[in-house]
Amino acid sequence: MSEVRWTVPTAHPAFAGHFPGRPILPGVVLLDEAIRLASAARHPPPAIRGLASAKFLRPVAPGSELVFRYGEPGATSLRFDILHDGQTVATGSFTLGAAP
Repeated sequence: MSEVRWTVPTAHPAFAGHFPGRPILPGVVLLDEAIRLASAARHPPPAIRGLASAKFLRPVAPGSELVFRYGEPGATSLRFDILHDGQTVATGSFTLGAAP
C-alpha cells in the first residue's frame, strides 16, 4: 500500500463555478489527481487505462488536506481511497493495461 498527501489549492480554477457560495471540488478533479499521484508514487508508474468504479461519499472544500491511498496493483486493477480527516471522501479502482 502507498499513500500520498495533497492539499487542495484554495484558488483551484474548478471552484470558480462549482458552486458559488459553497465551493466543492468536482469529482473529476479528484480522479485526475488520483491518476497523477498514483503515477508519481509508483515506480514504474501503473499503466492506468480506465476507471472501473468510483464512489464519491463526501464533498471536498478548498484547502482540504487529502490522503490518497493505493492498494498493491493487481494484474488488471489498482484500488484507491481518498480521505480527509480520517474519513473516506471517495473510493474506487482504475483498470490497468499494457503501455501503448
